[in-house]
Amino acid sequence: MKQLVRKTYRNIRMYTLRKMKGLNNVDKTFYMGKNVKVSKDLVAGKYSYIGVNSIIYPNVHLGDYTILANNVSIIGGDHKYTTPGCPIIFSGRSERKETKIGKDVWIGAHVKILTGVSIGDGSIIAMGSVVTKDVEPFSVYGGVPAKKIKDRFKIDEDLVIHKKMLQESKSLKYGFKDLCR
Repeated sequence: MKQLVRKTYRNIRMYTLRKMKGLNNVDKTFYMGKNVKVSKDLVAGKYSYIGVNSIIYPNVHLGDYTILANNVSIIGGDHKYTTPGCPIIFSGRSERKETKIGKDVWIGAHVKILTGVSIGDGSIIAMGSVVTKDVEPFSVYGGVPAKKIKDRFKIDEDLVIHKKMLQESKSLKYGFKDLCR
């Protein structure tokens, strides 16, 4: 009964938020915490999540099963600063680059991601990192600026199994009951 009430609350809350924020490109299972500032052009896959107090600039794509913890920011790279004789505040903004975050990615709390970066499937970004460059798939990155710490899986066989699972994700049997057990 408790799970049914929780699921109903989440569905009503997200339906309302999708309508209020104009989020037309997010899966119906997408969820986000309170006080999230998100561009209405966000594309978000199945069971993706954005934590409380996060800021998501335009032109961002989140893959299925991707988690952004609290206070994550995908920002920057948008002020023109090379116009001689004009203060930056009056120089306008550049075109925002596409930011792609793959499937099954875990972004830790307080991470900052520069717009235009691609983060590969299955990657993990450690808490408090600043991501300024592309991230390899199935890797663990951390630091300021973020650098590769290690591969996510120690054994190649585990990597093959996980890649196969993500490729066949349409047939996964996970659902609401399996979230945060």
